[in-house]
Amino acid sequence: MYTALATALVDWHRAARRPMPWRTPFPREPYGVLVAEVMAQQTQIDRVLPFWERFLARFPTLAALAAADESDVLEQWSGLGYYRRARMLRAAAKAIEARGEWPRTAESLRTLPGVGPYSAAAVAAFCFGGTEPPVDGNVARVAARFGRLALPLGSARLLAAGRRLAAALHAAAPSPEVFEALMELGGTLCAPAPPRCLLCPLRPGCEAAHHGDQDRYPLPRPQRAAEPHRWVVLWLERDDGQVLLREVQGPLLDRLWLPPLRILDACEQPASAAAGLAAGLGFAGSLRTAPTLSHGISHRAITVHPFVGSFEPGVSEATPDRRWADPLRPGLPTSSLLVKLARICRASSWEV
Repeated sequence: MYTALATALVDWHRAARRPMPWRTPFPREPYGVLVAEVMAQQTQIDRVLPFWERFLARFPTLAALAAADESDVLEQWSGLGYYRRARMLRAAAKAIEARGEWPRTAESLRTLPGVGPYSAAAVAAFCFGGTEPPVDGNVARVAARFGRLALPLGSARLLAAGRRLAAALHAAAPSPEVFEALMELGGTLCAPAPPRCLLCPLRPGCEAAHHGDQDRYPLPRPQRAAEPHRWVVLWLERDDGQVLLREVQGPLLDRLWLPPLRILDACEQPASAAAGLAAGLGFAGSLRTAPTLSHGISHRAITVHPFVGSFEPGVSEATPDRRWADPLRPGLPTSSLLVKLARICRASSWEV
C-alpha cells in the first residue's frame, strides 16, 4: 500500500507544490533551509517568504549572520515576532562557524542553539540525506486523519504517529521529497479546515476520509489561558513625524525599540502612570488619551493604553537607549506593536 501512496504523494507534490526560493534541488544549501525552518516556527510558510528574502539579502551567508550585530539581526526580523528565534539563529550561526563545518546529522544539528527535533531533521534530510522524519504540525495533522487518531495536536503520541507515517512512506520511496511532500500536503489539502480530501493523494489509505469524519481529527490542542496584562505607552511625536523610542529592557520585547512604556500594577490607573512616565522623561506638556488597543505576545493578552504628546525640547536628546525615529521606517529592531500604535495615535479622534 505504501509504495502506491508514496508514488502518488510525490507526483502530487511535483505538480502542486508552492514555489519557495529555498526549495532548490536536493541536496540543498543548508543555510537558507535553516533560516526558513526557524522562521516557519510559529509562522505560516506563506508569510515567511518576504522576511526570508529580506533576511538573506542582508545576511547572504552563514558567515555574514555569525558576524552581524544582534541589533541588526533583530531589525531584519522585525514584524515576524518571537524574537528569541532570531537570537538563537544567530547563535547557531556562530556555533557552526566556530566548529568550521555544518553538522550533518539530525542528532548533531540538535546540539545547535535553538534547533529542535523538527528543524534538525528537516535540515539533515533536505541537505545531507538524513532519514529521520521531520514532523511538524502539518505532518501530525495528516497522521491523525490518516490513522483516525483521536489525539490532540502537539501530543507526543501524535508526533510519534507522524514519524511512523513519514518513515513508512519514505521506506517505500526513499527520497527527501517524500518528507517535504507530506509537510506540503498538511499545509495545503490537509489544512485544519476544510480538508480537501477528494484531491488528496493519500485518500485511498486514509481512515478518516473513509469514514467521512476527517473534520474531527486531530483533537484540538489544549489551550493555555491567556495572561492579562496592561501597559501604558507614551507617544511623543515631533513636527517632522519622528517619534521618541526607547530600547526595552526585560523578558518581553527585550532590546527592541518602542515608545516609552510601563507595565501597570493591578490597581494602577493608566493616567497617573502615564504622568509618572512622562515626568521621568522630562516631559511636562499635556497628554491626550488615545483609544486602547490589544496586542498579543505568546500567551499574554496585553491591553495597551496610549497617551499622546507633542515634541518638547526637554526630551529631544538622543542617548544610547533613546532615539527619535520614523515609526513606519525606524531603522531599529522593533515590534509590530509600533505600527499598531502609529495607526491609533495618529488618528484624529483622541479624547482631549
